[in-house]
This record gives sequence, C-alpha cells and structure tokens, in this order.
Amino acid sequence: MNGNALVVGGGIAGLAVARGLLRGGWDVQVRERSDGPPDTGGALGMWPPAMAALDHLGLGDQVRADAEERSGMSVARADGTVMARATVEPAHLVSRSALLDVLVDGVPADRLRWGEPVARADVQGHGFDVVVGADGLHSLVRGAVFPEVPEPRPLGTVAFRGSVPGPMETVTETWGSGKLFGATPLDAERTNWFAAVRTELLHGHEDLGHAATVRTLFADWHPGVGHVLDLLPDHGVDRRRLYDLPPLSSYARGKHVLIGDAAHAMAPNLGRGACEALRDAAALATALTGQPTVERALARYDRVRRRPSGRVVRASRLVNGVATARRYARVRDSALSAAGALLKARERVVRRP
Repeated sequence: MNGNALVVGGGIAGLAVARGLLRGGWDVQVRERSDGPPDTGGALGMWPPAMAALDHLGLGDQVRADAEERSGMSVARADGTVMARATVEPAHLVSRSALLDVLVDGVPADRLRWGEPVARADVQGHGFDVVVGADGLHSLVRGAVFPEVPEPRPLGTVAFRGSVPGPMETVTETWGSGKLFGATPLDAERTNWFAAVRTELLHGHEDLGHAATVRTLFADWHPGVGHVLDLLPDHGVDRRRLYDLPPLSSYARGKHVLIGDAAHAMAPNLGRGACEALRDAAALATALTGQPTVERALARYDRVRRRPSGRVVRASRLVNGVATARRYARVRDSALSAAGALLKARERVVRRP
C-alpha cells in the first residue's frame, strides 16, 4: 500500500519515518515549526535495536561512520569508589546533530518544510491518508486527537547537559544523594556530559547561571567529575525539567498515529529515547507499506510498539528515581556495590529487542 502522509515534527522520529515511507513509495510532507534541525545536543547511544532500525532505513552505515563504539560502563559513588561495572552489547555513540544531519540528508529537501508550524485545524489532515504526530512531549497532534490523555508527568528532576573538549574512552555515571553526573565519548575530540538533580536541591541557586549551578552542586565530587567541571564553558549548558508520559491506551486513532516522544516520552536514564523513536519509525513505515489498508497498518504498528516502548518508559522512570534518590541513597549504594543488580537490570532493558 502507498498513499500520502503529513508528518508533524522534523526531529529524529519525524525525519526517520519520512525516510521510511518515501522508500516505500509514499508521498510525504514534513512540517516543522523550527527553521531547521537543532545544532545542539549531546551524545545519543544507538543500541543494537536502533542500529537495526537505521539499517532498515538505509542509514546505518552513515551513522556508524560518525559514531564512537563502546561496550562498557561503570557507576561510582561521589568519592569515586566504583560500585558496579557492566559490559553490554556495543552501542554506537553519535552526537544528536550528526544523527540529524544523516536523517535530513535522507529526505529530499522539497519534502521538508522548515519554519511552518502546524495549527490545530491542520491536524485534521484533510487531503492526507495518514497524519503522523512526531511533535514531541507537548504534541499538538496528541492533544487534538487524544484529548483524554493526561498531561506529561514531572519526574521531580532537572537535567543539565553539554560537552567539553577532550576525548573520553569510557562511559561513567556517578550517583550521589539526590543527584547524578555522567560522561560519555561524543566524538574523537569532545566529551559529552550530563547531570540530573532533584528539583528541591536547586533552591537557593536561582541567581546562578546554568554552568555555575552545576559547578556548585558537584564541587566536592571525585576528580573525574572535577576535571569535566574545570572545562565547562560559562555558556552553552542546556537545562530542562524532566517529564515522561503516562501510558496511552493506543498510539493510533482513525488516520492519526503517534511516534517518538509524542507517544512515549521517557526519562533519559536508560539512554533509549532516540532509540525507541527510530524503532517506531521503522515499524510504522513497514506497516504502512506492507499492509493493505491504513486501518490495518496502524493497528499492527500499535501492537508491535506500544507495549515494548511502555516497558522502557517504566524502567526509565524507575532508574531516574533510584539514581537520584535522597532518602535511601546509602542503602541503594550498598545494594549496588554488593551485586550490581540495578546495572544488570539496566543492561537487560537496553538489550531487549
């Protein structure tokens, strides 16, 4: 089957599904309110299922060419004591901007309409066989077509992220009371870093800039963290409050369908948001090009993707809460040091197809 589709949102999910549909013979229009793809963002871990989706879209080799491959990680205490190590299936770490460049190049320019926001009336999709909501956490499509869905849920944490000069060979996270700090390779010349802090710990820091806030909150952590803090620029640190979505009863209704964060926004602690968006895109394109009707295609996509992505949302929320726990941080650290159980659970979720 083929037809014409309106894709609302020009991020990872929207560009990927547009690529898949175009390869299947569909006529596609992507509309994005921003003037172009963002040129900021840290490293994204492309786990094997995400690489399989990129291969399905014909883009896997291009992403591998820009990626750093890693297979191990560790979790430490604030004093630097390593609590757990794990070896997982190799992940390809690629910058968000590099991944977006590959996805943009995979869609003809005349199918991309940058700087064209979609109004609520446009969501009805008159003249289109399918409307794909790939418009993120605060999705206009989801709000218009699924009005009963609750608002995104605050996770009680705020994330900071950025990059610093210099390469890094390992993936590390450090967990303290109410906060965490992590670092991964970004490319051969830069290191990606990220932090998450319980919202209440930010009281009293309102007058500080983002970089100064991070330096203050993690000033007494081990030298590995201190080295990154010494390299922080005064500007260019991203800060955002974290949310996820409660489970939806369906990702499809009529000719409308949700993918990516519009369907299952999640905490970033498992590094799976972009991965799940790519898996959505490949599954939806496969269903729409392989099924005889839109109704059957969207029903198949919903069956294939809703429950697996929902599991990742729940697991990500759990790890976010555990990693930034305050009340039971010592108990958590003792358990992690003794068995590495949480890290192994994380490994199983990451590897699950």
